[in-house]
Amino acid sequence: MPLKDKYLQTYRAIQYYGNERFCPVCGKSSSRFCQYGVEKREDARCVHCGALERHRLLWLYLQKRTDLFDGKPRKVLHIAPEPCFVSRLRQSLGSNYLTADLFNPHAMVKMDITNIEFPDQSFDVIYCCHVLQHVQDDRKAIREFYRILKTDGYAILQEPVTTQKTIEDASVIAPEDRLRIFGQHDRTRRYGPDYVERLQETGFILKFTGVNHLVTKDEAVRMGLTVASGEICYCTKTK
Repeated sequence: MPLKDKYLQTYRAIQYYGNERFCPVCGKSSSRFCQYGVEKREDARCVHCGALERHRLLWLYLQKRTDLFDGKPRKVLHIAPEPCFVSRLRQSLGSNYLTADLFNPHAMVKMDITNIEFPDQSFDVIYCCHVLQHVQDDRKAIREFYRILKTDGYAILQEPVTTQKTIEDASVIAPEDRLRIFGQHDRTRRYGPDYVERLQETGFILKFTGVNHLVTKDEAVRMGLTVASGEICYCTKTK
């Protein structure tokens, strides 16, 4: 391990020593989580693995409400793979686990999710979190997810809902304008509750699960599961 990384590891161990917070992703405790976000959120990012609020909720959901880790072979597609998940999912799922991204060189395949080069019904599970808000034609991407998902499979397609109605404008290109209008310099929209309609019009059947469905209030506090965790959007295909 490089000297700089050893120093940072030691620094974090001292600065964040304690057990007031617990990250279910890496299974480690700390006195608190780090700040994170364009608009800084306190107590947001695990100091050990980097998991954010939404990642901690998702990991709990996968463990408690799915059979992903039962050892049976399933082809899993992970879009825009988060570092806090990759090694853990690869270890659990083996060669059936595929990471994909349009720009990330560490992903296993380069993929434009509006034009996915896999045949119909290729995957048992698709996980895509906070990605569609960055895609120009999100409806086309959703249709592609529906196409490559097996009939008895499921997709988890999480997006932040931050406004009363979806705001999008393809003419907004400048990063500073996108930051002002959409909240991030690389977003193409901000979703409202009508995000649900975009999924349903493709044929997905939706089920939402929130923090209070998975843990107690005290557990939510210790795991840093706040409103920023959002809800799990579990999508299955019409039969």
